[in-house]
Amino acid sequence: MRHRNKKVTLDRNASARKALMKNLVFQLIMHERITTTEAKAKALRPLAERLITKGRDHTLATRRALLKVLPTENAVNKVLEELSPRYTTRPGGYTRIIKKAPRQGDGAQMAVIEFIN
Repeated sequence: MRHRNKKVTLDRNASARKALMKNLVFQLIMHERITTTEAKAKALRPLAERLITKGRDHTLATRRALLKVLPTENAVNKVLEELSPRYTTRPGGYTRIIKKAPRQGDGAQMAVIEFIN
């Protein structure tokens, strides 16, 4: 039974789910807009927003914490120098999810997740 289990597993084990989320959040930060399935977009949103909020403090500890999640220094620099300053006055809700038509091959519900300007 799944009582009180809030974690979205996406039908993957922990290491595959972690790698998937790491790649998705990296692509979202670098391109600021990606198309994925609706379930993945909904699972990605809290992680992306947490990173942007953490990036508001421009300290060495913040940089190291972001490097644990993001694979390249370019992504960390973009969060610290471009994305976080953009949302300094906003209390949260930095992303939006827009639903699209189902995918042709398997009928999966697709969505676009992007940063709000």
